[in-house]
Amino acid sequence: MTKTPAPHLTLALTKICRSFGPVQVLHDIDIALVPGEVHALIGENGAGKSTAMKIMSGYLTPTAGAVTLNGASVSFANSQDAEEQGVVLIHQEFNLADLLSVEQNIFLGHEKKRGLFLDKAAMQAETRALLARLNCTVDPSARVCDIANADKQMVEIAKALSRKAKVLIMDEPTAVLTEREAEVLFEQVEHLKAAGVAILFTSHKLDEVKRISDKITILRDGHVVSQGPASDYNEDQMAEAMVGRDVSSLYPARAVSVGSDLALEVTGLSVPGFARDISFNLRKGEILGISGLIGSGRTETMEGLIGLRSASGTVRIDGKPVAIKSPRQAQDAGLCYLTEDRKSRGLLLNKGMRENLTLQCLPDFTNWLVDQDQEDAALTKAIADFDIRAPTRHVAVGNLSGGNQQKLLIAKVMLADPDIVIIDEPTRGIDIGTKQQIYEFIHALSAQGKSIIVISSEMQEVIGLADRILVMRAGAIAGDVSGADMTEDKIVRLAMGLETQKEKAQ
Repeated sequence: MTKTPAPHLTLALTKICRSFGPVQVLHDIDIALVPGEVHALIGENGAGKSTAMKIMSGYLTPTAGAVTLNGASVSFANSQDAEEQGVVLIHQEFNLADLLSVEQNIFLGHEKKRGLFLDKAAMQAETRALLARLNCTVDPSARVCDIANADKQMVEIAKALSRKAKVLIMDEPTAVLTEREAEVLFEQVEHLKAAGVAILFTSHKLDEVKRISDKITILRDGHVVSQGPASDYNEDQMAEAMVGRDVSSLYPARAVSVGSDLALEVTGLSVPGFARDISFNLRKGEILGISGLIGSGRTETMEGLIGLRSASGTVRIDGKPVAIKSPRQAQDAGLCYLTEDRKSRGLLLNKGMRENLTLQCLPDFTNWLVDQDQEDAALTKAIADFDIRAPTRHVAVGNLSGGNQQKLLIAKVMLADPDIVIIDEPTRGIDIGTKQQIYEFIHALSAQGKSIIVISSEMQEVIGLADRILVMRAGAIAGDVSGADMTEDKIVRLAMGLETQKEKAQ
């Protein structure tokens, strides 16, 4: 007897409102997801995207309005209830059990059995097949805590595929993926569309939105401000609708010229297992970009420089040799580092803004503010200087949007008044409006005479911000580009070993 295929599902929100206490975050939201279509939901951090997605997938209930599935009103008891009805959310923040294996995570709560016993062979075989679809070679038996972030994202996607979702909600799925990995994901999206899956896709990368979406809904301050076919929008129109202002000039013009005085000289810096013989100079007021493929040693080199990793080599600040074995020693020398992982290593998410601003998360930092009045004054200044937006001063930092968390982290680092600031992935997971603000902050710091090192996986970002770019490959500096040579083509060729600095100079 031939099985009747399961029907495809249409999921819709109609006049959805949601409040948290007295604060209303969604206002009369209408969104419909239909089979075989990618619907992009975009907006600044804090616009209400995550709340809308959580209502769609059973993590939250609406304050008012209706959720319908195939035209019938539905109220999901929880996320598992939503999954059982074919609605699956891939979280932006990994929803994985770190101490379990990849295979165990994919089948957690949905284990395959043979009689009374777990069918490990079947689960392992299906895990390998799912990962193979995503060109992911991670071992199914590896613990999640031991695999890279990009592989964790692929495990999240494989887990969703294993649920045979009919409605798939993807929250920033490419945030930690390389371009190659993102391409694999987009191929899967096309396969899912062809199979009649309804897909909701969010991303701050507007080129991705334009490329893969069929329809776009734009939120601002909890309201739908624009909605229509993707063909009706270009990237500038999307960005302007998101932020309510012109963002065509994303990178501010340089207001200062960089002098010749050296702020930092690094010679022969080596970080065992990650980088070797790194030498470079940084001038006062300069913005130095560091580019390279993931795995090139960019972050590890800077962590070695500020004492987070064991390193050897010579470091001079203002011409004087300094010995840096810890972040505290780096801070005392006028050098501070803003981590790429604000949630795990930069901020205490369950604490308030004041505690985060004045208490350091790294174990060998100490609190240099000893008076609550001073601390309150420091927070007031940080909120004003960095435009940190929060419902109250006492909100837990984990409840702030990603952009406001990043601005708080910048404020926290700048409280030490460093002369040299290393900023790793300054705008990862941040909307375009806040990106523009952070770029302005970076230029303002440079104008004050601060020297800045920016590490970024976004090539246009590092080109748009930097006066000069170091390109890393396989733990070494592959090239130093400036002026007309600061192009994507030059940087990619150096990063991939297709061109050497010597060849470029000829």
